[in-house]
Amino acid sequence: MANIKELSKQKELFTGGHRACAGCGAVIVARQVLAVAGPNTVVVSATGCLEVVSTIFPYTAWNVPFLHSAFENAAATISGVEALYKSWIRQGKYDKKVNFIAFGGDGGTYDIGLQSLSGAMERGHNILYVCYNNEAYMNTGIQRSGATPKGADTTTEPVGKIKKGKEQYRKNLTEIMAAHGIPYVAQSVVGNWRDLTSKVEKALSIEGPKFINIFQPCRLGWGYKPELTCELGRLAAETCIWPLYEVVNGQYKITYKPKEKKAFSEWVKTQGRFRHLLKPENKPIVDDIQAHVDKFWENLLKKEVVI
Repeated sequence: MANIKELSKQKELFTGGHRACAGCGAVIVARQVLAVAGPNTVVVSATGCLEVVSTIFPYTAWNVPFLHSAFENAAATISGVEALYKSWIRQGKYDKKVNFIAFGGDGGTYDIGLQSLSGAMERGHNILYVCYNNEAYMNTGIQRSGATPKGADTTTEPVGKIKKGKEQYRKNLTEIMAAHGIPYVAQSVVGNWRDLTSKVEKALSIEGPKFINIFQPCRLGWGYKPELTCELGRLAAETCIWPLYEVVNGQYKITYKPKEKKAFSEWVKTQGRFRHLLKPENKPIVDDIQAHVDKFWENLLKKEVVI
């Protein structure tokens, strides 16, 4: 299991000086993932918040080999790098172990890059794909994505007299990845460093395609004080709107169970994107979402294999 003292001694592979928003969760994700992965790592990042703030020419925040791919093909790009590496190994040109990691936001993962991601998982490349999931297209104007939750206020599904934010539930991409039959799939969250780093460590120890979906609060699109990013991440796990679990070779394991599951209404109170749900006339929406959360959590508990 990842040790905080040891991790703190690692060279910073994702440096300060980037131009992310104060309180940005994406850069926390990148820093903690690379602290575990170490210097023998190649990173590919899809166009998105993380890439834009970290690679403004002629500067870079990445102290590892880094490739910027298009919005839709980060998984294909890292697959190509991994395939070249295997070719070099076969030819005797290289003999060191290398970690291959792709980063993509929810827009570039749930939506635009889904076909590329699915193909990479099906082909079995030895890669780790990390989705930093802030539940909307934050970099381009807070438009809704397939990861945006029901009831959220976005610029493309705004709250008004007729609609009360997004009307659909978010896509369950973690379960879609698990359905590919790959050896490792997990959900984690910004604000629980031990859960996140331990899952990265486990993923990188496994041969084959891996996927980690990391819930990443965004103070710009969600509407909260920047110092609360990690606190909100932990609250997501406490309310079970984002359960922390992993699927190892098809076996489910819940990695965090709240002692007392908090209500979805506690989550609503913390963010501007949900302020309209606090009105009494919108209580049926809150109740509906709570029932949806409860059902998924109950089903997840049934799937877990207790050893």
